[in-house]
Amino acid sequence: MKIFGLGHLLYLAIFIVLTTAGLICAKKFAKTEKSQNIIMKCIAIVLLLAVLANRLSFTLYLSTKQWYFMFPDQYCSMSGLVLSLTVLFGKKDNNIYHFVWFLALLGGILTMIYPDFIRQNPSFFYPPIITGLLHHSLEIVLVIMLLIFKQITITYKKWYCSLFGFTSYLTFGAFLINVLHFEDAFHIKTPFLYGTPYTIWVIAPMYVVLYSIVILTIELVRKRKNKQLSQTTQG
Repeated sequence: MKIFGLGHLLYLAIFIVLTTAGLICAKKFAKTEKSQNIIMKCIAIVLLLAVLANRLSFTLYLSTKQWYFMFPDQYCSMSGLVLSLTVLFGKKDNNIYHFVWFLALLGGILTMIYPDFIRQNPSFFYPPIITGLLHHSLEIVLVIMLLIFKQITITYKKWYCSLFGFTSYLTFGAFLINVLHFEDAFHIKTPFLYGTPYTIWVIAPMYVVLYSIVILTIELVRKRKNKQLSQTTQG
């Protein structure tokens, strides 16, 4: 299967149409917090199953079939696991949301645009391919729902959550490499794209800059809206 081939482009088109329609319907008809939580928890369950299916397919098809290869060793699979469990068991606007939302959203979007793993097999329905596409898609959907249902209030005051989450991933990656003898985890040793220098040590500073720009933009927009609202109220 090829990147930007017919199968990839068809999947993107179907994903965009279904996601847009689903989000519009959810926003229009899910008016209560209870109904919104039900929708998000249902998607979280499907996301969790997709991540587990992806790790199982990786273990059976692409590794030495040792049980510990079920552990996520990539940012998106780990973010999908963390995000789904947090939606299922966490509280509104908890600290975990504040580090996982951007990792999951950015990773999901970039991977959907350039899913290098789809070259593993000519078949679209090869288990590691289809489950990989599904869990990246569902991560995007779930993060957008967190935002439109106001389950998270993004703020620069929670910057430390992102730092804690990022370093936790790297610590777990070091454990996978040094204790369980993974060849690599979380791109500590190998680049995101073959033949490039973009290991996590190169990508991390870029991620920090991008994350800072996003947070700053959100804060500026929020302050402008609050100022306009205040002026309208006074007027």
